[in-house]
Amino acid sequence: MERDKAYNLLNEHLKNKNLIKHSLAVEVCMRSMAQRFGEDKNEWGIAGLLHDLDYEYTSENSEMHGIKTAEILQDFDISSDIIHAIKAHNHRVETISKMDIALYAIDPTTGFITAVALMHPSRSLEAANLKRMKKRFKEKSFAKGASREQIRTCEKLGISQDDFLMICRDAMLNIHEELGL
Repeated sequence: MERDKAYNLLNEHLKNKNLIKHSLAVEVCMRSMAQRFGEDKNEWGIAGLLHDLDYEYTSENSEMHGIKTAEILQDFDISSDIIHAIKAHNHRVETISKMDIALYAIDPTTGFITAVALMHPSRSLEAANLKRMKKRFKEKSFAKGASREQIRTCEKLGISQDDFLMICRDAMLNIHEELGL
């Protein structure tokens, strides 16, 4: 699937602008990880962009999150690896591939980084430096929805948590205007 088609599909199914921004953040982080591992940046990016495609349909029934996206995507030319990663990011199937693990770890990471940026007076991603992120990471009450355990799975990719946070932050900086940060 081409990126433009995926982006249009995202906008067709998601109306919440913050969910769209989240999807864009996950996409750019996934592309960065794909490049790091010598993988297909488009495929990984599409997985990131579409991972929450069904969120507004399944917000009341989290058991269907990921499953509904797979149903929506069955009529499109999309790889089974992308479908598997989307299902794996919400525990519908086991995380097996690097793409699965990356999406699982990146999903809460983008929210965490966004929260760190928004808590700084500048409300910018540049303010989300490693020192600030490490401090906030230790605060259990900060960005409670960003599972620290899930973020730590980046280590299964052979990447330290510090490096992972900075890779994602730097990737998000590339689209900071779209993210409003």
